[in-house]
Amino acid sequence: MSLSDDLLSQPLQARRNHWNNQVATHAAMRPDAVALRFQGATTTWSELHLRSESFADALARRGVGFGDRVLLVMLNRPEFLEAVLAVNSLGAIAVPVNFRLTPPEIAFIVTDSGATAVVTDVPLAPLVAAVRAQVPALSTCVVVGQPGADGVLGYEELVDEDGAAHAPIDLIEDTPALIMYTSGTTGSPKGAVLSHANMQAQALTCIRALRMSGGDDVGFCASPMFHIAALGSMAPSLVLGVPTVIHPLGAFNPTELLDVWEAERVTTAFLVPVQWQAVCAEPTVRQRDLALRVISWGAAPASDVVLHAMADTFPDAVNVAVFGQTEMSPITCVLDGEDAVRKLGSVGKVIPTIQARIVDDEMNDVPAGQVGEIVYRGPTMMREYWRNPQGTADAFAGGWFHSGDLVRQDEEGFIFVVDRKKDMIISGGENIYCAEVENALFAHPKVLEAAVIGRPDDRWGEVPVAVVALRGDDLTLGELSEFLDGRLARYKHPKELVIVDALPRNASGKVVKGELRKGHGSMSVRAG
Repeated sequence: MSLSDDLLSQPLQARRNHWNNQVATHAAMRPDAVALRFQGATTTWSELHLRSESFADALARRGVGFGDRVLLVMLNRPEFLEAVLAVNSLGAIAVPVNFRLTPPEIAFIVTDSGATAVVTDVPLAPLVAAVRAQVPALSTCVVVGQPGADGVLGYEELVDEDGAAHAPIDLIEDTPALIMYTSGTTGSPKGAVLSHANMQAQALTCIRALRMSGGDDVGFCASPMFHIAALGSMAPSLVLGVPTVIHPLGAFNPTELLDVWEAERVTTAFLVPVQWQAVCAEPTVRQRDLALRVISWGAAPASDVVLHAMADTFPDAVNVAVFGQTEMSPITCVLDGEDAVRKLGSVGKVIPTIQARIVDDEMNDVPAGQVGEIVYRGPTMMREYWRNPQGTADAFAGGWFHSGDLVRQDEEGFIFVVDRKKDMIISGGENIYCAEVENALFAHPKVLEAAVIGRPDDRWGEVPVAVVALRGDDLTLGELSEFLDGRLARYKHPKELVIVDALPRNASGKVVKGELRKGHGSMSVRAG
């Protein structure tokens, strides 16, 4: 019997294209090959499949079934992926949660999602306990790293538990796999519903963008696993059957990171720009014996200074910028190879698997070079916002997903992000795009981090305010304005300067401008 005949003889549910079936296939074909590496320990494909299915059985015996939502509140660890696979194996939906949120913020997600079960670990168990005190409906709690006691269940005990196996479920590709709650930098977070089909399309996008082919590829996950950037970057490894090195969360240490890359022969790595900046400044980086072939970044803008440092530090690696958002699973644009230098400041071209337009407020296409909102549709596009019909309708107005990103496209098709719609400042009738001002601020030798916000002004309507973290030296508004002369039109110059120790960032590395507006949008801290 040929391989194709063998595949066609399998039940339909075994031939569906999703990561549960892919893990099962790797477990059958390469059972002893490494699937995950974490702090020196390995998990094989066979172990990953057996453990996730055993945990699924235990959840099913406790009432978790098709369409149910299960919260995941964990640090980076193999059990996170095991839990996602287990939940999805039942046709249930995994809800990864940012553990940096407060108990009331997580309680909102519990209530909004309707979750009744949660998987956590020892360091975060007190946080989950505080949430459960507010939301009694979260009745089932599983803790990784401790035995069951005091109303919680031990993860390893459930994996090892004897009992009936759950009935196989035919997971069609459009079945929801994840509800990813948006950062919530403004207003209440919205749950983006991502299907198995979305994640498969994302996996293929990553394979192409990161030039993966199997073989000796070794993936790397340092992003928080509750973030779509992490799950999206792990999806290609699940398709190809190659190892992923999971990096623990904590204070970012570039030396430790380089040690892991060197020891594990990591070939592809994604970091946010501020992390790449630290890695490039690490004293031993150029002496390392690294296997990196692709260095990737995204989730936040990168200054020209950082991009040049990456190119100089890793001359033999392909620099790949990935751009997108949670609702698109997340990648929509890619910039790589020679274009990463030739088109500095661009996020690249729209990936071939999706459609995009750049439109004005009336959904008319704008000419090349003009600023408009980029809108998308395609196989990576979310199904909807969970239980939010108005938010879904607004997001899909005109039949396209509205990103909220203001961009321009050059004659070659490269996309340049100008700003988020809500970040645009209108001063004296002139539009000021914060990203443009921020990029100019990054070039100042004293500026380490920078963000630009608007504040009300009686004369101009709004004026720009620069919030910066310095490299150590003092900086005045007068010095800054002098530096910007010739770089930016005077109406774009910040009218106030705020000095901070560090900019507030969310878990994906993006600056939380809502916090800056609350703290500095109506006051002058430093001028002169």
